[in-house]
Amino acid sequence: MALSRVCWARAALWGSAVTPGLHVTRKLQLVRCGLAWGAPRSSKLHLSPKADVKSLISYVVAKTKVINGKYHRFLGRHFPRFYVLYTVFMKGLQMLWADAKKARRIKANMWKHNIKFHQLPYREMEHLRQFRRDVTKCLFLGIISIPPFANYLVFLLMYLFPRQLLIQHFWTPRQQIDFLDIYHARRKQSHPEILCHLEKALPLVSDAGLRWHMTELCTKIQHGTHPAIHDILALRECFSNHPLGMKQLHALQMKALSRAMLLTPYLPPFLLRHRLKTHTTVIHQLDKALAKLGISQLTPQEVKSACYLRGLNSTHIAEERCRTWLGEWLQISCSLKEAELSLLLHSVVLLSINYTGTRR
Repeated sequence: MALSRVCWARAALWGSAVTPGLHVTRKLQLVRCGLAWGAPRSSKLHLSPKADVKSLISYVVAKTKVINGKYHRFLGRHFPRFYVLYTVFMKGLQMLWADAKKARRIKANMWKHNIKFHQLPYREMEHLRQFRRDVTKCLFLGIISIPPFANYLVFLLMYLFPRQLLIQHFWTPRQQIDFLDIYHARRKQSHPEILCHLEKALPLVSDAGLRWHMTELCTKIQHGTHPAIHDILALRECFSNHPLGMKQLHALQMKALSRAMLLTPYLPPFLLRHRLKTHTTVIHQLDKALAKLGISQLTPQEVKSACYLRGLNSTHIAEERCRTWLGEWLQISCSLKEAELSLLLHSVVLLSINYTGTRR
């Protein structure tokens, strides 16, 4: 009996030691079988995670386009005037963002190859010049919207005063024509004053021949005659030194010339002189780059923009007449040296005051 009890105890101990091992082994086999059966399913679902992400993104983009289209149609039907402003604003943001990326690429290329501004091609120079002016205007809006809740006031001011606060990207096509006409009308108001200053400078011209040429030029302009190129270039000496050189201009002359160049006249005299010189130098550099490119390579919009920058109201003049006028301007500009830029500054008035073209 004692021996049987010992045998039963050993058997029980062996059974308790072996049975869990068999149970665990069977569980592991079942898990492995489960993994084996589940492997194909998981491989089908996650075969290409990048493809799944791309399909999800394309689905979201497609849904967004559909919702955006419905929103545009809703605005167009129920709020047509607001829809026009909304469309112009969104397109303006896209154009401004594209301009910023292009300006960044140009700047990066300049830094990489150590290129100066005047060494750039014409279109890149013009893009940087215009983008700087646009950013300056947008910077002003950003500053006045800094105080709390001031952004709501800024939106109201942008709606009420688009010409003063917004750049051309955010103007409607009709506003672009009207606003450019307004700016040119203000520019024309300074023309008689500039001619008056030229007549007052006649007695200060020491050379009799130069004095006669200037008198003839002023008389022709006052009688409505468009001056010839050689009539203007004959006066280079008067505008390089005394009495009409850039350093000899007095405050009233510089204020009138600033209005003619669409620059603010409300600055101290030394700042007015510096700004006029800087602005005229940039135009002179643009003219040299444009002469290399050729006027024939410009698009109609580029021709009209170039003429407007140089003093001609090109919005109502035929394209061919604008190209002719721009050719005359380049003949004068490319013939001048840096010390004679005062003549280029006055040519904004001398060349454009009596120029008429065929209406579109």
